[in-house]
Amino acid sequence: MKTILLTGAAGFIGFSTAKALLARGDKVIGIDNLNNYYDPKLKEARLEILSKSPAFRFQKADISKPINLPGKEVDQICHLAAQAGVRYSFENPQVYLDSNILGTLNVLKFAKDSNIQDIVYASSSSVYGNSEDVPFREDAKDLRPVSLYAATKLANERIAEIFNESTGINTIGLRFFTVYGPWGRPDMALFKFTDKILKGEPIEVYNNGNLRRDFTYVDDIVSGITASLDKAESLKHQIFNLGRGQPVNLMDFITEIENATQKPAQKIMMPMQQGDVNQTYADTSKAKALLGYCPKTSISKGVKSFVDWYKEYYKI
Repeated sequence: MKTILLTGAAGFIGFSTAKALLARGDKVIGIDNLNNYYDPKLKEARLEILSKSPAFRFQKADISKPINLPGKEVDQICHLAAQAGVRYSFENPQVYLDSNILGTLNVLKFAKDSNIQDIVYASSSSVYGNSEDVPFREDAKDLRPVSLYAATKLANERIAEIFNESTGINTIGLRFFTVYGPWGRPDMALFKFTDKILKGEPIEVYNNGNLRRDFTYVDDIVSGITASLDKAESLKHQIFNLGRGQPVNLMDFITEIENATQKPAQKIMMPMQQGDVNQTYADTSKAKALLGYCPKTSISKGVKSFVDWYKEYYKI
């Protein structure tokens, strides 16, 4: 049993990670700033569930400020807090610098000052930009992010690498690929599409539907996170892709939502949005080899799980 400091504990992936860590017997100290990027009630509902466990403790905190916690009780850090959203990063760039860059520096400094040797942190598939060299491999050269959000994630990887070299702290970066599932964020496509389809309202489909995404179910992502925590000491500094390794055309994804909701989607075709990329496609061979990572959830099963949760949560 270990004590894990989990940043972003009230977030989508943080919540699911906390549940998995608690279920296997770890203690979790969760921190989150509970900002209003989306409805804080959803974050509060997640925390209400986590707080039922005596092994979970929450502290509201903003990681853009120095972390004020007794570090001696923490064994490892799982750093998932970040300002999310590709398009929003063009509207509010300062928030991304504060949360994603300064926040990560504060987490790393806390680890150094507290003599915590293992940090697993969230990166993003967005660091690959519009690369046409698919599937995306971790050793790809000349990465060119096309949004400020993506640039901050790539910068975090470089900062973590330098900390590993200068301090010996183990830093494991995980490039998440389009994570979806129950308790997901309202700004993500699955949430928005499900909401509008169930209400009989039209959905906006960008790039006329000519997009491919490596949609990855949240439980599969969490399996990669927990494996990284377990193997951090032997991994030292590594970057891993966590995806499904099977990109799906956006129009096919919408069809899965129609099947799960049993309602047709009214589509409004829209041009490509600033900061978007044509495709994401993870090569997961490194994660499979070193982490034992093996995503298991099909798109149809994952989408149905989300729609079932959505209907239950919103009492539809």
